[in-house]
Amino acid sequence: MSNNLLAGKKGIITGALDENSIAWKTAIKAKEQGAQFILTNAPVAMRMGGIQELAKECNTEVIPADATSVEDITNLYTQSKEILGGNFDFILHSIGMSPNVRKGKPYHDLNYDWLQKTYDISAVSFHKMMQVADKMELMNEWGSIVGLSYIAAQRTYPFYNDMADAKALLESIARSYGYRFGKTKNVRVNTISQSPTPTTAGSGISGFDSFFNFAEKMSPLGNATAEECANYIIMMFSDFTRMVTMQNLFHDGGYSFTGISEEMIDQMK
Repeated sequence: MSNNLLAGKKGIITGALDENSIAWKTAIKAKEQGAQFILTNAPVAMRMGGIQELAKECNTEVIPADATSVEDITNLYTQSKEILGGNFDFILHSIGMSPNVRKGKPYHDLNYDWLQKTYDISAVSFHKMMQVADKMELMNEWGSIVGLSYIAAQRTYPFYNDMADAKALLESIARSYGYRFGKTKNVRVNTISQSPTPTTAGSGISGFDSFFNFAEKMSPLGNATAEECANYIIMMFSDFTRMVTMQNLFHDGGYSFTGISEEMIDQMK
């Protein structure tokens, strides 16, 4: 049931690929809660998913943009402001990709050119999106900017490879830009560290199924689903979280603070 938590709010949602993605579910819920928004993704990603179907369902438009390109971001924002008829109240950064992971390069043998692409796509793009919005003065007061992260930014998960470093950088950018945006516009910037989630991107990581099951056994509430994460994002976009900023918020059923669970002890006996 709609509570109109985002009534009158306008924004940008990046990264919706298919119905399994967190950004896709966030868009549907944002529409249900009264928001207007523009969908965007990289041109190459748009060819892989059904984002146009999502746009039709949400009565909105899709503007292709490479989030590593300041020129593309500027064009995205300019067009979006015209279509939406005003500045933005929220931005979702749901962007991440590692060529090293995709091409099977282990952490001890990284291709450094690919590593720079990992950083640029998965973390520096977050800074670029905020910097362009800042310079164009596009964020409304008390707006909310959210980036999606993962606990590998704090702990070592060998299978996560250089994406772990990228997520650590993403969270640092959220703190640093969050301070500036808070001082200048009362805009809050946070990251959400989600449970392992069977999205198209997540499922592509080697050993994902085994770790998904491990996290399920470790978490007292179990793994948080993509839909539950979308609910959390909507709350972060709403006025109920006005004083939350510069945080990395764990949304993982308690996994991040569980040393070991009874289920894991039983399994190891």
